[in-house]
Amino acid sequence: MKYAIFGAGAMGTILGAYLTKAGVDIDLISRNKKHIDGMKNHGAHVTGAIDFTQKVNAMYPSEMKDQYDIIFLMTKQLNNEEVVKGLVPFLSRDGVICTMQNGLPELSVSKVIGDDRTFGCAMAWGATMVGKGISKLTSEADYETLSFSLGSFGKPNEKKLSEIKMLLEHMGEVHIEENFIGARWAKLLVNSAFSGLSAILGTSFGDIAKNKKSRKIVQKIIKECIEVAHAANIKIEPIQGKNIEKLLDYNNSFKKFISYMIIPLAIKKHRNLKSSMLQDLEKGKSCEIESINGVVSEYGKQYNCETPINDQIIEIVKEIEKGKIKSSWDNLHFLKEFYL
Repeated sequence: MKYAIFGAGAMGTILGAYLTKAGVDIDLISRNKKHIDGMKNHGAHVTGAIDFTQKVNAMYPSEMKDQYDIIFLMTKQLNNEEVVKGLVPFLSRDGVICTMQNGLPELSVSKVIGDDRTFGCAMAWGATMVGKGISKLTSEADYETLSFSLGSFGKPNEKKLSEIKMLLEHMGEVHIEENFIGARWAKLLVNSAFSGLSAILGTSFGDIAKNKKSRKIVQKIIKECIEVAHAANIKIEPIQGKNIEKLLDYNNSFKKFISYMIIPLAIKKHRNLKSSMLQDLEKGKSCEIESINGVVSEYGKQYNCETPINDQIIEIVKEIEKGKIKSSWDNLHFLKEFYL
């Protein structure tokens, strides 16, 4: 069997290093020349919560020749349909794509290859690109923290699900989700609450949870996301065995207080994580704000549920993309109506 990670950036490099270390024949593919050259010359170096270097099969898209049974898609979503069309010639007759992107990328992937060849996986851990073949694991390195929520987008294909599960289990715990959209929404909720703020404030998830003002904003974003999910009749699944709604939703002052106090504990294992959106902005690139907070806003419009905090976060990030403001704690004042 032949496997590939297309878009082997921070997280793809770490996943590829783990799988290769376990004896899996997998290609790590990226357009980032310095990063690929670093891996070709020195191997994939994983730092942070764990430290090891692994020789890997690293290549540019122009070097692709094989047809793959499974392609793990880990690029940004900005041009998803175009990217997937380019991958079709490299899929075997029964080959599938498992998207490991943020938001709800299965919608765009399935438009090209169909529902039954589309699988999705939400990752509950994070990483930062250091460069030249080096990626930093910013979540804790225990097996339960390095977890995956896996599901079929079309009719359940038990054989292919088992194959993907077996591969990912070389790195962490894998949960096959019957309610995959609910599992996706759980990760979307966390990303909406922390990734947008990380991009705006230029800081880590842990610092956001520690600051009293930004923690109040996180709490209200979570509440807003839960309300949108309810309006859309989506049941949010637990993350790593933790029921987000039970822990963080509230309908009275006591539950609101408990929710507020729990947030730093809930994010503790990922406190060093800087969002990929912030990493993109720091490099002067456009980020995935529309694929994360934008999804919540779109669902809100569709199901007549107001999303003022997510809408405001999108506007601020777009101002940063245009170069009008920089990622900084000074931007907190743009959100003061949500923490006062």
